[in-house]
Amino acid sequence: KQKHIANTLQMQVILDLQPFGETHRDLFFIIRIDMYCEGTVDLNEGMMMLHFRPADTKEKELQTILEKASNRYFPVLKDHGQDFLVGKQLSRADVQLLESILMVEELKADILSTFPLLKVRRISNIPTIKKFLQPGSARKPPMDEKIVAEAIKIFH
Repeated sequence: KQKHIANTLQMQVILDLQPFGETHRDLFFIIRIDMYCEGTVDLNEGMMMLHFRPADTKEKELQTILEKASNRYFPVLKDHGQDFLVGKQLSRADVQLLESILMVEELKADILSTFPLLKVRRISNIPTIKKFLQPGSARKPPMDEKIVAEAIKIFH
């Protein structure tokens, strides 16, 4: 039954792409982009929820997140050897990876010391992204206790 559902979903993706003239190569890129995005979303969810964890579990959660980043996600990407994660142009996966890197660096500044290729990604040199990363830009600071308290008040 699960195999049937998986095959049905695969066929739906292929059928959805056909009207747009997508080729099998394009489908391969789309699948890889989705794979990288799912990984960064998994990592980001842990970091976003960290601020809302009880104080007694926060440190353990932080260590789990840093361990996942260092041992599961970043090693896959460190020897990538290309400017972009998928193909020769910027994709959603590149932007989400940059977001993940920035979020992890807020938790542990030297986490990329063993992954120098991730630190100097070409995406950081795109003018609009470079401007966004500069001090004084529209980039929001990490959550503090006041913002966390406001969010809890609104959503609970």
